[in-house]
Amino acid sequence: MDAPLPGYACPVTRFDTVRVAAIQATPVILDAERSVEKAAQLLGEAAAQGAQLAVLPETFIPLYPSNAWARQAAGFSGFDELWERLWENSVDVPGPLVDRLVDACAAHQLHCAIGVNERESERPGSLYNTLLLLGPGGLLWKHRKLMPTHHERLFHGFGRGDDLQVTDTRVGRIGGLICWENRMPLARYALYRGGPQIWVAPTADDTDVWIANMRHIAVESGAFVVGAPQYIPRSAFPADFPVELPDRPVFGRGGAVIVEPTWGEVIAGPLYDQEGIVIADCDLRLGLHAKRWYDSVGHYSREEVLSVIASAAPTSGSAAPADFTGDSNGSEKPAARAAPGGA
Repeated sequence: MDAPLPGYACPVTRFDTVRVAAIQATPVILDAERSVEKAAQLLGEAAAQGAQLAVLPETFIPLYPSNAWARQAAGFSGFDELWERLWENSVDVPGPLVDRLVDACAAHQLHCAIGVNERESERPGSLYNTLLLLGPGGLLWKHRKLMPTHHERLFHGFGRGDDLQVTDTRVGRIGGLICWENRMPLARYALYRGGPQIWVAPTADDTDVWIANMRHIAVESGAFVVGAPQYIPRSAFPADFPVELPDRPVFGRGGAVIVEPTWGEVIAGPLYDQEGIVIADCDLRLGLHAKRWYDSVGHYSREEVLSVIASAAPTSGSAAPADFTGDSNGSEKPAARAAPGGA
């Protein structure tokens, strides 16, 4: 985080131009060590092109459970081997795999957002679809997906929502959500209140609607939006993948994209049907300009009116309203590193 200006208790938000990369890549499926090695290499490639922030896909380590084959896990049998291998190749946070990614950020002097399957080695069991924000100094933010989508609930637990924060970093105020969480209005609003300048959106969605979502969020948030999906050809699956795959050549065609916040124009991508990196220079002043016209949590929010509606007693079977009284701001304070050789 930037140091406060003399006479001010808090740092003043800066409006630099930041080079951002959306990395569309294929993990080394069910191999966490090699997936981390590949991620570190890709961070180096992005840094060589001048990137200061790089975003990698949802659950890049070590696999996204695609609906094309993962829905079969609704049965009680047949998925034990996959579950065991997925757990063995998931990520402790903090942990040694995270430390290696932090080392790559330090070596290349950039920040990184990456999706992982997160486990808890001290209590082996559930996995979580988790988004990490890393910097040269360490782990800055961890967010567990609030609502695993449909078939994902066969693999991932539910996030608690106590991590809906924006983190102030040297490259700007960064927030974001995972895949279809980006369709959740109240989750978006909670983060908007933290004033993100760059919105990271790791995903497995390769549809045209996803690009429309990214353009909408850019305008609604007043932030640059970085969408980073996986590209998953059938050839990426190992010969010993323990689940039968349907007969199709591609399980995720990508769609990496970067969108600006004034009119929601696509300024890089979308990239389809290959691995690659899309890059854009993001002038953060544009977010400030956009909020002169439309600030969804400021002069255009009318929260004092709409909160009455949101606070009304829920109808039968509906969820209780979200509480927006908490602080949505995080700061660049790294979490502790794992002990050498520890999980």
